[in-house]
Amino acid sequence: MSRTFTQLSRPNWSSPIFSKPFTRKSLQLIRGALDSEATPFQLPGWASQDKKRSAAVLIPFCNVNETPGILLQVRSRSMRSHSGEVSFPGGKVDEQTDLSLMDCALRECAEEMGIARNRVELLGALHPPEKSLRGDTVWPFVGFVHLRRSQHKFTPYEPKDDPLSSLDMSAIERMASKDEVAAIFHLPLAELANPSRSRAYMFRNEHPYWAVDVSDLVPGDGQPFVSESLEKPQIDEVGAGREGRLEVWGLTGWYLGLLAERLSSLYEP
Repeated sequence: MSRTFTQLSRPNWSSPIFSKPFTRKSLQLIRGALDSEATPFQLPGWASQDKKRSAAVLIPFCNVNETPGILLQVRSRSMRSHSGEVSFPGGKVDEQTDLSLMDCALRECAEEMGIARNRVELLGALHPPEKSLRGDTVWPFVGFVHLRRSQHKFTPYEPKDDPLSSLDMSAIERMASKDEVAAIFHLPLAELANPSRSRAYMFRNEHPYWAVDVSDLVPGDGQPFVSESLEKPQIDEVGAGREGRLEVWGLTGWYLGLLAERLSSLYEP
């Protein structure tokens, strides 16, 4: 994905299918859009994967108060790396327990957010994966988080247009890992389309993308979150954000833009 600032268009998260709660029908459309490219993408075989240098994240779609959006977390300030930053649930592959890259993403989501893997309906994966600043290849998966555990496998049958159940955010906050997660919040898709929240940055000093200010969306005392990180060169993408803001930026922001691009076939002109 190579473009200039003049070619950087805003993701159309205000598309009609994203203006109402997620349904079985909209999940089927998202699954199809993620798998509709001319050259089908295949994850590398697990046996051939460099597990020591691999990581995975889950981009968790969900409904909250009948509003479609994405779950995000603020990493605990006690974490050794990327403390205080906004991220998707995810982390490095555990060679002893993980059976696949997807298994890694689901395990990390369960450990960090307390969301059981059988509540996550996998919708697809994004590509190409990017490397973290530490050199690990980070594989992004996309899923939908259901309110309750499912007793059967998720399938795309019966694409009904009834709203899927909304999450109980207070329950998720109680179940989240206190060691790894400082806060969990819901980012409505409508706010991703809000131009007052977005700022154009350069990813790895090469590719422009939109960072999203979420300072006022993090649960707390009612006051906007203020980043304690120092101003750093933009190429570093380290810290909670720039100029005291809490932002979805760096690799997390880049993957949000990549997701919007992959779903562009669902937007109406």
